[in-house]
Amino acid sequence: MIKKTLDKLKQFFKENIKDIIILFVLYSIFMYPLDYYIITGGGIMKIEDRIVIENEYKSKGSFNLAYVAEIKGTVATYLLSYLMPNWEREKLSDYTYNDIETLKDVEFRSNIDLLQASDNAIKNAYIEAGKDYNISKKEVYVYYIDEKSKSNLKVGDQILSIDDQEIKDTDSMKNIISKYNVGDKLKIKVKRATKEKIIYADMYKEKDTKKLGIFVEEIHKYKTNPKIKIKFKKGETGPSGGLAETLDIYNKLTKKDITKGKVVVATGEIDKDGNILPIGGVKYKLLGAAKKKADIFIVPKELNYDECLKVAKKNNLKIKIIGVSTFKEAVEELDKLNK
Repeated sequence: MIKKTLDKLKQFFKENIKDIIILFVLYSIFMYPLDYYIITGGGIMKIEDRIVIENEYKSKGSFNLAYVAEIKGTVATYLLSYLMPNWEREKLSDYTYNDIETLKDVEFRSNIDLLQASDNAIKNAYIEAGKDYNISKKEVYVYYIDEKSKSNLKVGDQILSIDDQEIKDTDSMKNIISKYNVGDKLKIKVKRATKEKIIYADMYKEKDTKKLGIFVEEIHKYKTNPKIKIKFKKGETGPSGGLAETLDIYNKLTKKDITKGKVVVATGEIDKDGNILPIGGVKYKLLGAAKKKADIFIVPKELNYDECLKVAKKNNLKIKIIGVSTFKEAVEELDKLNK
């Protein structure tokens, strides 16, 4: 039985070998990766599924993240983007700082942006709700490396010490580096993935300024009362969910339900002081929110709000659009609903 099957397969390949080779070549060509992202649309996701707070208050409505759907570019998806409505192309270089950066560097930065957004969300929501929020630990990571940097550091390295001096935060790192001169070699202990390594870097001069050529970001570990746990899935990255996170956390910490039973979609980056900063892809996020029958769409007032009004008018969208500059303003606008 097996022999007959193998004989048939051999015969099939002999008779169709040219077609098989052509198909294989075409497949290889069309699936060849390109340095592009293809934006294919937007959608929403309940933020409450990602945030759990001890003894949290329940809500009649919901807060939702707005996201942009994107796929990695290949020859096939690149060509399709010219045929499919609302498919747009974005170069990988739009996300990188220089020619030597990789997709892995971009993805790490997006993850750092998400962690910072969550930290800022927790801080602002807990303080506004009158709950305890304390930073228990600070970690410093390499966010970007200048092309002129004379080191083997990599984006994603956690900086542990410089010449055996512990790095506790970004301020301590700046103070330590400021004591070195051009031409000095620094011994830097880093944590790369799960292993500790010693890396050397030279101070150099550029426009009368001494530099190490690396840019770092600080991530916080924190203690809160009540306790909170935020868990995003792999691939859910970036800072634009900060406003939605903050609103959902605040709503779970307070008795009043600021959703008023509505499906609320919020998008915007939040900084440590509660300011709401503009984001990209807002057109797709608005269209995705409207498609999912959301009642309210909250966006940064700067840049994004006017664009959303134009998109809503052009597509005759029946969704209330609110522009805000701060987290407190977003809470105030939601408090006004049904009054």
